[in-house]
Amino acid sequence: MRRPAWTLLLLVAAVLALLVLQRVDTDDGGNPAPQASATSQTAPSGLPAEVQETLDLVDRGGPFPYRRDGVVFMNREGLLPSHERGYWHEYTVPTPGAQDRGARRLVVGRGGEAYYTGDHYRTFRKIRGPGES
Repeated sequence: MRRPAWTLLLLVAAVLALLVLQRVDTDDGGNPAPQASATSQTAPSGLPAEVQETLDLVDRGGPFPYRRDGVVFMNREGLLPSHERGYWHEYTVPTPGAQDRGARRLVVGRGGEAYYTGDHYRTFRKIRGPGES
């Protein structure tokens, strides 16, 4: 009885180790993504073209293609700088070929700062600071 339990434990440990070792975060183009926190800054030119298109729409005030674009982003993850409720708003960054809104979002603050997430709020990349356009 002792041998099967030990074998099962070893098998589970090996599978977990394999999963951890093979896990590589990628951006939407399949390239390794930089290990980014909410404050790492990335130039818009290094992002999918749809990010710049969405940012341009935000700067013009729309019209937005998705009904939920512009809703208040609550920052429940706490990865963006803390502000009062209503400071942050989120916008969908279209994903080519997706049948729904996908995971990509642009979160813009009242001060104009903008963050991109390609993984539905798990990580953010700062693409511009307050007052930048």
